[in-house]
Amino acid sequence: MNLCTDQLAMLLAGPGQLHSVSHIALDPRSSAMTKEAAGYVINHGLAEEIYLMQPDLVLAGAYSGQATVRLLRRLGIPVVRFQPANSLEDVGERIEQMGAALHQIGKAQTMRADFEARLADFGAETGRNPRAILYYANGYSAGDATLAGRILLAAGFANAAGETGLAALRKLPLEVLAMANPDIVITARRYPGTSRSEQILDHPVVQALRENRRGAVMSDQDWVCGTPYVLRAIETLSTARRALTGER
Repeated sequence: MNLCTDQLAMLLAGPGQLHSVSHIALDPRSSAMTKEAAGYVINHGLAEEIYLMQPDLVLAGAYSGQATVRLLRRLGIPVVRFQPANSLEDVGERIEQMGAALHQIGKAQTMRADFEARLADFGAETGRNPRAILYYANGYSAGDATLAGRILLAAGFANAAGETGLAALRKLPLEVLAMANPDIVITARRYPGTSRSEQILDHPVVQALRENRRGAVMSDQDWVCGTPYVLRAIETLSTARRALTGER
């Protein structure tokens, strides 16, 4: 019922254990596991379709499908809900929570240990910490109290959004972006036919910052969820940082 729980379940489920994932798991703009998702029955988060599957357990996000979750529980179907990951520490906890839900505790512990070991390798890197700002559609940015902000820090950047007083995911006015004067502006990958919300990324202020300094583009699927795929996002950003600072 939720993209992030879908991906954790696909990573940890045993053969025949997982029956259905949400339709968003097939969307390459959001999902890091589209090929894997194609092997499952697809649902749209509707109580009636999920009930007819007669699952032993439903995995849901904390804020998705509220009415669906309530109805499924009234119908006697157990639902386990997962809070979103707001830090890299949360990723390991969500892995173990999913492992417990699927009775794959050993597999989850191994995955968490591998994730944390690979994450520690990034922490061992030294060098300059350029000031970066994440800038999304509709003018949103992410502070340090978000998973995206933590990914930025893990890659060796300083999050300039925090200097503006931004802690969570909030709108960052263009004038504040300009005054922050970051060394690099990082935006999400754009797709043909996307919404007007992305037009702000074409604003002269954003374009000037990207042209006069440097810009980087990230794929949303690598860091939208608290899964081990965030390591790929950290690696991409770490490479961008080294290119910016001239490090090898």
